[in-house]
Amino acid sequence: MSEASNSVPAGGGAAGRADRAAQLRALGSRYALLPLRLFLGVTFGYAALDKLSDAHYLAGAGDPASFVSQTQAAKAGGSPISFLLGPALDHPTLFALAIAFGELAVGLGTLFGLWGRAAALGGALLNLSLWLTVSWSVSPYYLGNDLAYLMAWTPLVLAGTPYLSVDGYLARRAGRDRARGLGEDHARRRALVDGGIAAVAIGGAGLLTGSLTRTFGRDKGAAPKQSAAPVSAAPGPAPTVSAASVPVGGSAQVKDPATGDAVYIVQPTAGQYCGLSSVCTHSGCAVDAPKNGRLYCPCHGSRFDAATGAVVNGPAVKPLPKYTVTKDGDKLTLGPQQS
Repeated sequence: MSEASNSVPAGGGAAGRADRAAQLRALGSRYALLPLRLFLGVTFGYAALDKLSDAHYLAGAGDPASFVSQTQAAKAGGSPISFLLGPALDHPTLFALAIAFGELAVGLGTLFGLWGRAAALGGALLNLSLWLTVSWSVSPYYLGNDLAYLMAWTPLVLAGTPYLSVDGYLARRAGRDRARGLGEDHARRRALVDGGIAAVAIGGAGLLTGSLTRTFGRDKGAAPKQSAAPVSAAPGPAPTVSAASVPVGGSAQVKDPATGDAVYIVQPTAGQYCGLSSVCTHSGCAVDAPKNGRLYCPCHGSRFDAATGAVVNGPAVKPLPKYTVTKDGDKLTLGPQQS
């Protein structure tokens, strides 16, 4: 008896540990997509509210950061769906708001797990359209974030949102209705009606939030974002470099004494000097030093002409700010920014 009683707990303990390990693996598999779902839901909700509160987004063609300017740049930049962008340019406010509120609907649907596959498909279509337009000119392709988001939506399109979600609750309740013999039609009808009620409630809250964000967000008279570098009330002396440090096609880096931003002094042709700001006009990233006649932005792939600062390919649509440079002997002095 003693041998038998001693052997049972040993076997039971091993089996128990195996069962707990299996349960943990099953739990991990069940919620494996939850981090991705939370990230995409929060990101799309934030992106929508950021657009709706941004005075530049609906500002029109005169603002390089507006929906119109970005769409025009995509159309001119060789987008494979440029032939579809005409209606968006004809009715820019309608399409811009549709994109913003579409992102909000996708974000809320993904976060709450309401019609999860439909929300994920909507997110995938939004990112597909952005990849084929504003991100199409990004080179190399892996620097374009819209393609990565498109791939991230794929698991949720396939799996949906069955756990910790409205979809999961409705599916479990439908299963209980079937078990009570209420019939398949009853279960489906009840799930559809309650899902619609939830969609109206969540969608209404989202529309209200978006409308309030648009109303009380940054107004059109808001001051532009300032450089992260401190601005001195009394700028220092104009920076200088030796002319020998700026060969034809080369550059030397100095700082704008007024803003602290880096400026590249370049000599595109013999005896001709100018300064180009290092701040990309798309989203404020620092562009790399000139190479092979181009300045490259590592954030989103914009390229600029190293002689004039003009945009070679987007998503930037505005040229780099240009500075005057004067030569005195072997000394080059950075002058003011040209208007």
